[in-house]
Parts: sequence; structure tokens; C-alpha cells
Amino acid sequence: MRDIPFATVFRRAFVLVSCTLFAGFAYGADDLPPRSPNPARKGEAQALIAATDAVRNPEGSFAVDVLLNEYRNGRLNASSSLIVYSRPNPNSGQYRNLVRFAAPARDAGKLMLRNGVDLWFYDPANRASVRISPQQRLLGQASNGDVMTTNLSRDFDAEWMGEETISDGEKRERHSVVLRLRATRDDVAYPLVDYWVDPVNKQPIKAAYYTDQGRLLKTAWFRRFEEELGTVRPTETIIVDGLNNQWVTIMRNSNYRYRDVPEAWLQRDYLARFTGD
Repeated sequence: MRDIPFATVFRRAFVLVSCTLFAGFAYGADDLPPRSPNPARKGEAQALIAATDAVRNPEGSFAVDVLLNEYRNGRLNASSSLIVYSRPNPNSGQYRNLVRFAAPARDAGKLMLRNGVDLWFYDPANRASVRISPQQRLLGQASNGDVMTTNLSRDFDAEWMGEETISDGEKRERHSVVLRLRATRDDVAYPLVDYWVDPVNKQPIKAAYYTDQGRLLKTAWFRRFEEELGTVRPTETIIVDGLNNQWVTIMRNSNYRYRDVPEAWLQRDYLARFTGD
């Protein structure tokens, strides 16, 4: 899988760190900004989240390669390469995911499985699977839940908070709708999210993730929109830590392909027998 030259990554990270600092002047980087929802547009808010799900995620079963690079103070600190297999549940509409670690070598062959509310980690070294949380950090600012395919409309209740113009991940001015997402279950990665969406093409622009007390955990910009499996989707996410904006994680998705994901792969008892493609 093609990596991104360090100089390019650093320039992107620097631009996005600057955006984070600018946003912090508006309401204080550690607090949930005071906004008032528009109850009359509640239905529109939920429909808009569903539309962004269709932009982010292909229909049906598919696989995608995910590369994570963590930077601290402009220096590459750690990397991880994954393959994510996703299959929608016909009953809930939510995706089930099997994640295979491909690199570094010490992690190759490890697995994560999410089926419904259950999330398991499997290590072939000891052939044991243990329950883990989607909130746990996987690498840098990326959590276990971040690398898995998720339909936000199935896990969050959306409120229409207003419209505003912001700088996107490419440093362009974008008109956006601001949505506030509140988790409807305890097993999702984040309880509270502010989400900026382009109301015309339904592309996600930016997200700010908070604790249920309103403390900023991290900010993400969605960028490098490319056509993948028939739709223009974001293929890169820049994630900046909520406490230290010099900690930046870049998540790059590539090689989208339709892939039959057998039902057997999504069972905990099958993890020890999984061999991949």
C-alpha cells in the first residue's frame, strides 16, 4: 500500500493544526460550544446524517485498506496497516466489521471483530479473544471505533444547530450545516459529536468529538475526496488531539473493493481459523 511522503504529510498536518487553533478562539478548545438546536429541522438533521453515511460507506459488503500514521511534534512516531472487512446487518442496518492487522510485523495476524454491541480482540500468539471497547485508542488519536465502518444514523440522534462557513481540510471556505450528534447507546466510540456537513453534496467536512461532559477529545477533518466504488468519498482523515495539537494522526483509506464477507468470519469462534483473502 502506497504511503504518503513525509514532507506532504507534515505540510497537511501543519495546515490542519493551524485550523484547530483558529477554531479554538471561537469558543474555547476544551468546551462544547453553546449552540441552540432547531427542533423544526430535527427530521432534516437525521436525514442529512443518513446521507453522509452513504457518502462515507459503500453499499453492501466490501473491504478497504487502512493506513494509520501518528505524528508527535512533526515527527513520525508510529504506523499501523490494517485491512477492514465490512458487512451490513440486514436487520439493524449497522455494519459488522472484521479488522486484520497487516503491519508492523509484531502485530500481523491480530484481529478485531465487531458484531452488534460486542467488540473482540484476538491475538494468534495465545489464541485468546478478549472483549475490548470501541473507545480504546488503537494508534495515536485513532480509536478502535474509528477504523471500523459505521453508519452514524444508526448510533446517534442528530440535531440541527445552524449553518456556518468554515475552512475545510484543504483550506477552502465551505458552507456547512452544523449537526450535534448524541449517542443513543453506551457502546459507541463517542457520546457527543459536533459534525459539519456540506448540505449540497452531503460530504462530511469536520467533526469534533467530546466526552459526555462536553470536554473536547479530538477534532477530525475529512479530505482527499476521490471516487471509490461509484461515489466520491473522503479517503483521508486528519485527527488532532484535543489536549495537544502537536499530536496528529493521519488515517488513509485505499483500495476499496467489493468483497463477500462470509457470515462465518463475523463469529467470535471463527477467529482462530481466519486466514484472510
